[in-house]
Amino acid sequence: MTKRAFNFNAGPAALPLEVLQQAQEELVEYRGIGMSIMEISHRSKEYEAVNDETQALLRELLDIPEDYKVLLLQGGASLQFAMVPMNLLREGKVASYIQTGSWADKAIKEAKLIGEVEIAASSKDDQYTRIPDLGNLRISGNSAYVHLTSNETIGGIQFQQFPDVKGVPLVADMSSDILCRPINVKQFGLIYAGAQKNIGPAGVTVVIIHESLLQDPPAHVPVILRYDTHASNNSLYNTPPVYSIYMMNLVLKWIKRNGGLAAMEQRNREKAALIYNAIDQSGGFYRGVAAAEHRSLMNVTFRMANEELEKRFVKESEANGFVGLKGHRSVGGLRASIYNAVPYESCKALAEFMSEFQRTNG
Repeated sequence: MTKRAFNFNAGPAALPLEVLQQAQEELVEYRGIGMSIMEISHRSKEYEAVNDETQALLRELLDIPEDYKVLLLQGGASLQFAMVPMNLLREGKVASYIQTGSWADKAIKEAKLIGEVEIAASSKDDQYTRIPDLGNLRISGNSAYVHLTSNETIGGIQFQQFPDVKGVPLVADMSSDILCRPINVKQFGLIYAGAQKNIGPAGVTVVIIHESLLQDPPAHVPVILRYDTHASNNSLYNTPPVYSIYMMNLVLKWIKRNGGLAAMEQRNREKAALIYNAIDQSGGFYRGVAAAEHRSLMNVTFRMANEELEKRFVKESEANGFVGLKGHRSVGGLRASIYNAVPYESCKALAEFMSEFQRTNG
């Protein structure tokens, strides 16, 4: 095998090498059945076993209580931006959103097409470089739910703790940091996450929903866009993304083998520290974008003195085997996405490259 790139892509993102190798071994024939798992029926016992085991692994890793359903859907977080208000925002109610960046903005825009929306807190005036003050959330008495984006990939900010929303269902888009650390699922009414950043390839979306939010679904919502449809059919109402779920299954087993979420968090903090230290100890050559107290474990964002220097950094990094360090097109700058599967060694190599780049360009 040729040398693998130092993959810092923001999503689709790095997958564990041993997971890719196992998938390679099983690609043509899955466990003696004479077919690839991509070729089998989603109604077969072989696939149903993968479906059930994947849900069970998520339950185990996140310690999901029995009164929550685990759904494996499609459409990414972008579809959830619409499905959440379609299912939860009833007439006479308002949806409360914590505005923290581009992905929160997209969720807000979609919800406004469905019903009334209020902004419970916002860091827009701070250019989304921090999490807003959570001690004074503006939540109406008729709020159907409070929505937050736990990690903003573009700005590189992350909730360090989650707000007390006084009994209102808390909904979280965790697409870019699910399984990076332990969380208390009981704090949430609904969690959703596209898999392609931290728990698998593109194509499957995880939804974890409390059973109380499945009651009395709005009659006008199309059947396939109702959570209760998928909950009552064990995520097999329509043809699921079989291969993506199989790959997610392998990634979840990899996380479990490597110590679970506590070990993932420790590893992620060590990885992030390497790069943040390179920024903080550069004497201003590199400048972190996010406020230090709200820095993300998953997406390290930084700038340099000018765009010309940033372009040179990207060009030289690519020549040295680094991929994905260019910042999001909407904000520019530089970004290293260091999801669970990104090895410590890749982060160490990046920190060393940053030091060398500063030496030759400072």
